[in-house]
Amino acid sequence: MKRNQIASRINNKVLEPVRLFMGQEESGGIMLVISVLMAMVLANTALGPGYHDFFQQTFGFLWNGDSYFNFTLHHWINDGLMSVFFFLVGLELKREFIAGELADLRNTVLPIGAAVGGMQIPAAIYLSFNAGTEEAVGWAIPMATDIAFALGVVSLLGSRVPSSVKVFLTTLAIVDDLGAVIVIALFYTSEISVLNVLLGLGFLLLMFIGNKLGVKNLLFYALLGIAGVWVCFLLSGVHATIAAVLAAMTIPADSEIDENTFLHRVRKLTRRFDKAESNDVRTLEKEQVEILAHIQKDTTTAIPPLQLIEHHLNPIVTFIVLPVFAFANAGVNLVDIDWSAVFATNITIGVALGLLVGKPLGVLGVSWLLSKLGFAKLPADMSKRRLLGLGFLASIGFTMSMFVSTLAFQTEMMLTQAKIGIFMASILGGLIGYKLLKSSSNKN
Repeated sequence: MKRNQIASRINNKVLEPVRLFMGQEESGGIMLVISVLMAMVLANTALGPGYHDFFQQTFGFLWNGDSYFNFTLHHWINDGLMSVFFFLVGLELKREFIAGELADLRNTVLPIGAAVGGMQIPAAIYLSFNAGTEEAVGWAIPMATDIAFALGVVSLLGSRVPSSVKVFLTTLAIVDDLGAVIVIALFYTSEISVLNVLLGLGFLLLMFIGNKLGVKNLLFYALLGIAGVWVCFLLSGVHATIAAVLAAMTIPADSEIDENTFLHRVRKLTRRFDKAESNDVRTLEKEQVEILAHIQKDTTTAIPPLQLIEHHLNPIVTFIVLPVFAFANAGVNLVDIDWSAVFATNITIGVALGLLVGKPLGVLGVSWLLSKLGFAKLPADMSKRRLLGLGFLASIGFTMSMFVSTLAFQTEMMLTQAKIGIFMASILGGLIGYKLLKSSSNKN
């Protein structure tokens, strides 16, 4: 069998199904579910000790006999790998503020208000159970919404959910992410090294100046962002994920050449390619290769660096970063757990009710209040049932809630209590939200 035939079969039987899977909206949620199930299976079998020990291995750098950045694998995942996720969040936020759903705040009063209500009420419910105790530090855990899971559930309903409803949920989740970033920056930092913060801000200023001077070289931003901003913030005590968001805000959102210039160049080059001398073999002539190289270069320079990075990072975050984070953090041993100890504090009940009750109440209540007061108007396709369904989908905290819990609690039992509350609320909230949205589409 010829080599190209073998390659074609591999492409059709292996690679094409993978590409199709990755192109589906719900794929990210499916990957997260698989990662969670794998973690839970390993944690609740004889492989459990090995699973936990694996993430406690330390890695660092040696220089002249001294060790630097000597952190556990779990720490590297939560502070390093998740910084990639937050960098993507920062890029998405900047794009939304420039030309997306958040560009005109007058059109986003309702989802922004719903998002704020969906953050405040869950925190208040958690504190109503834990105020005045050491567990109160976890108040921000039920504030977060897992956008990948929530949108994944909506995508399962396909065209039965109107686009206006999807836009509402997307905007709500974006504002929710912004709120999580602010909360982490203000409330979940350790002792701060002012010198390292100032150094990090200095590197950030250089990135900003580079943007204003028209620098589009991605290597410039990568070196300053990682070796400068991220490292300084990692050493400062301010959580390193904040550095990722700030660095993302300095990435240029404009391209080297505008759309009209690009179209003019490509049309000219394609005419040249059409007239160029060809041959009867598989390889191209030198002139054809040069023309295609020019087209490739112009195509790259026509894409704003912000969107180019976002395009390449999306699959990495969806299919590597978040699944690895979930796999490293979702492994809770339910077999040998002392359930009386789990409910010895109000962490589990506070997180579960904060998400499952607080999110729908905040989203529906604030949306209703804003519409009644005349500050905003519900979309034509947004019934109360659909709005309540979105509120329950917003209670899927999962990835973001687990991330905040790792910042809030240092003891294994408290982390376990928080994770159980997150699992309970996320599963129930997802199922209820799906049922409500499905029934609302059947009635319309």
